[in-house]
Amino acid sequence: MKTIITACSQNLSGSRASLLATLRTLLAVPWPSQRDVRAWLQLLAVLQWVLSFLLLGTVSLLLLVYLVFTSFWPISALYLAWVIFDWDTPEKGGRRLPCLRRWPVWRHFRDYFPVKLVKTHELSPSHNYIIGSHPHGILCVGAFCNFVTGSTGFAEMFPGIRPSLTTLAGNFRLPLFREYLMSGGLCPVTRRAIGYLLSKNGTGNAVAIVIGGAAESLSCRPGITTLILKNRKGFVRMALQHGQYSQASSINIPIRADLPIKLPKRNSETASHLANKTYF
Repeated sequence: MKTIITACSQNLSGSRASLLATLRTLLAVPWPSQRDVRAWLQLLAVLQWVLSFLLLGTVSLLLLVYLVFTSFWPISALYLAWVIFDWDTPEKGGRRLPCLRRWPVWRHFRDYFPVKLVKTHELSPSHNYIIGSHPHGILCVGAFCNFVTGSTGFAEMFPGIRPSLTTLAGNFRLPLFREYLMSGGLCPVTRRAIGYLLSKNGTGNAVAIVIGGAAESLSCRPGITTLILKNRKGFVRMALQHGQYSQASSINIPIRADLPIKLPKRNSETASHLANKTYF
């Protein structure tokens, strides 16, 4: 009996010693610093945004098609009926959710690049505005961060102004992705949608149009920014059409890109600094 008790005591002592050794090893491992944690949060914030734009619409469409051939087909049928009923909503001001603009993840998204909004002009809430934004870039990071999220302080800098970023109308044909876009205040870059915001949605609307469009995004090259402005005068006509002749300047407010067309190596640092800022 004494032999059994002694053996058990030795086992417990060995287990306690190994446990303490394991704890000492874990405590000796350096914990990630606050800087590392912030870097990971910023990376995850950008990753979720990129994946949302690239995969949300396609995956949702494939999922709804798959559900048609299962016992869950009413889900697809109900959503199809909803889309038909709600078809014109994107071109009638959309359906924005203020809570999405205040989502804390956008602060990490902003700090990853970083993106900064610089105010140089007052915007009166008693007028409507068309904002020309360039360059486009691959995914319009700067325009999205400034006009869709509240992370750069747009609402505080321009109280009473409701920004709406325009994008390709085809994006609003994809299931669930259209809801995601509208909740952020995006609308189709069509005459009907822009005209509605400028003439039938009260005052204080600021419609941001990335002038170069998809063609400019396809021209992106490292170190070189190509601006496509030729034959892109439709937004000027829209501004004149929906504003009074004497107040045309209050309708069309330019954004300075402050970015050279070609960036030599010696100016790459300065260009990178300016590229992530939007000036009003």
